[in-house]
Amino acid sequence: MPKRTRAGVLTALAVVGLTAGTALSAAPAGAAPKAPAPKFLAASELPPHSTGWTADKVKGGVPEEMQYCFGESLLAYTSSYRTFRTDLDTGAQQLNVVVGNSAKAKALATRLDKDVKRCVARMDADPDVEADHKSYGSLPVEEGARVHGFATRASWGAMDIHLVSVGRDGGTVTVVQWGQMGGFKDAPVKAFKKTTTIAVNKLY
Repeated sequence: MPKRTRAGVLTALAVVGLTAGTALSAAPAGAAPKAPAPKFLAASELPPHSTGWTADKVKGGVPEEMQYCFGESLLAYTSSYRTFRTDLDTGAQQLNVVVGNSAKAKALATRLDKDVKRCVARMDADPDVEADHKSYGSLPVEEGARVHGFATRASWGAMDIHLVSVGRDGGTVTVVQWGQMGGFKDAPVKAFKKTTTIAVNKLY
């Protein structure tokens, strides 16, 4: 099955759904110095893969793979992301959103957690897609993180498994998403939880 098929479910839905992404904006003249930018995962910190991982440069906005599920919730925020690739069908993304204060960041993290379940329900309502969600619980890191999994089966034959986590450190929210062809049995949940813990701890 061609590599593009794995991204087909989320990407195809994103093309006809939400396509919003926020660009990083310049600070106005005379503004106070910016706080340090949150840090991203390194390729070596992703769940192990037989071919290894390659990390793209950090970019502003929201990755295409996250647009369908999270695009609407992220419209009002400045965000940046990094994409990770393997030589096979496995891929991952990390999105960092600087909200500014803990209360707003907590509200955004809560909304994004709910977005995962709503997104799976929306995909499952598509006549060409079957989707199932699993909750893998919370992680005791900084202000907390939650881990989700969802599997999709498309009418054109694609079977994809995704792991998604939403974590928070102060006024910053990070979302990590991992995906490949397969089902729940193929998900490296333990390794992904470790990656999520590193991602949240590494922000600042």
